[in-house]
Amino acid sequence: MKPKNKYICRSHISEKKFRQIVGYFCLDIDATKTAAKTGLTRKTITNLFFIFRPRMTQLSEIEGKFSGEVEVDESYFGARRVRGKRSRGASGKTPVIGLLKRGGKVSAQVVKNCTRSQLMPIIRGKVLSQTTVYTDGWKSYA
Repeated sequence: MKPKNKYICRSHISEKKFRQIVGYFCLDIDATKTAAKTGLTRKTITNLFFIFRPRMTQLSEIEGKFSGEVEVDESYFGARRVRGKRSRGASGKTPVIGLLKRGGKVSAQVVKNCTRSQLMPIIRGKVLSQTTVYTDGWKSYA
């Protein structure tokens, strides 16, 4: 019987192992640790993670706006340790805004920077007007 997922067919990964990899991806476990836990190479896991990310973005664009209670926060992703400035504005880091509907969907989007002019259009585009929005109180959310 042929598996339904074409990525399983090309890489010869069992459906059980593929689901395990997706689970680790959802738990935000990095490719090296996922490779160690699954017994596959880091390169294979990295390739699968590169396939998952755009697909996740496509799915979030298809679904509607958030309502009810929504949490919003920004984060910086990049090298584990870079000498110099830390936190906001650290060189080599990619800023990402995330929205979480409590008990439901998640949406994440890479932004140029975490200024009000960058964040507010994303929040207004993803959240309905009567929604309760929880943030960390940073000035860009005011």
